[in-house]
Amino acid sequence: MGEAAVQDVYFINGSSEKEKQKWYEEEVDDDLKLCYSLNSVLHRGTSKYQDIALLDTKHFGKALLIDGKMQSSEMDEFIYHECLIHPALLCHPKPKAVFIMGGGEGSAAREALKHRTIERVVMCDIDEVVVDFCRRHLTANSEAFANEKLCLVINDAKEELQKREEKYDIIVGDLADPMEGGPCYQLYTKSFYEKVLKPKLQRHGIFVTQAGPAGVLTHKVVFSSIYNTLRHVFKYVIAYTAHVPSFVDTWGWVMASDQPFVLNAQLINKRIGERINGELLYLNGESLVSSTIMNKSVHQSLLKETHVYTEENARFIHGHGRACCA
Repeated sequence: MGEAAVQDVYFINGSSEKEKQKWYEEEVDDDLKLCYSLNSVLHRGTSKYQDIALLDTKHFGKALLIDGKMQSSEMDEFIYHECLIHPALLCHPKPKAVFIMGGGEGSAAREALKHRTIERVVMCDIDEVVVDFCRRHLTANSEAFANEKLCLVINDAKEELQKREEKYDIIVGDLADPMEGGPCYQLYTKSFYEKVLKPKLQRHGIFVTQAGPAGVLTHKVVFSSIYNTLRHVFKYVIAYTAHVPSFVDTWGWVMASDQPFVLNAQLINKRIGERINGELLYLNGESLVSSTIMNKSVHQSLLKETHVYTEENARFIHGHGRACCA
């Protein structure tokens, strides 16, 4: 899995007995690393775009890694995917068609398909190896992959949107973080939003994207820039955040539209009851409204941000997974 590696680590656990344990280490910055204790490495794969691994972690259960970066874990992926999908669909008056950029693991499609009004979900991922890997190994999404409303396309999302004539009520950016040399950082740029994505939205259409870490110490990496970039393209833009334990940080998402958002807890709860099959585990009206309220530090950064994401002037997430040291 490229730079992402796992090795045995020996440690002393409060006694003279030497115990052996596997760890996975992810580099967040040059001087900051995260370690995840493992039961085993379940599967590994490589495509022409990226490295893929499925780990069995002791704390978070099965965890999917792409290019050595944690993408989701069994224990808390519902937080990320509910926040990615449901706010936009619940703010829309009657969403019928959804286009997902990326989303190869199937969890974003799974959440979108919970909405009774949805008639069609197009999931477009560039990497067939990742999609096949997730379809085989992430059994929680088996029903979503088999759903007749799902149209799975293997292609570059920009190219696919450009050639399609249909428009969508919701377009979702479930993309990997913008990493230097990665396959998708251009899908965070002003020119892409303005010239390719926005023309494919219906009149009341909403775009939502994952926007990277949004903690007090990390929100300036890409979150504030993605927010500001979308403000240059759409009339109404809302940022919101949630803590995702396996990411060991607060995470950010941004919604954008040319129609105003109505964020009312009572209305959101009403729509959840009317529209969604099954129970949401994380989101309700109150938590959605509160998630849009930033702490003072992040709020001021969003207001003052001047950077606009372009192909020539991009910001990137740092780090890869590496072998840890004893």
